[in-house]
Amino acid sequence: MKELTTFLIENIIGSDEFTVEETIESGKCDILVKIKSENIGFIIGKEGKTIKNIRRILAIKASLERLSVNIKVEEK
Repeated sequence: MKELTTFLIENIIGSDEFTVEETIESGKCDILVKIKSENIGFIIGKEGKTIKNIRRILAIKASLERLSVNIKVEEK
């Protein structure tokens, strides 16, 4: 999940100036993205559409791995 998240965000913002932390326990995957404040808007998108689509893509992969996934974006 971490690799997929990194790939998606790197291609959205066009930079690798962020970190992705992944925690998996008892069938639940929590992903924390720490990113500069000026790039948070690119990740969230208008009306949250971009982050919703990232969640959908991650949910597809998570269902194949029999996990639930949660993604959170924080300022670095």
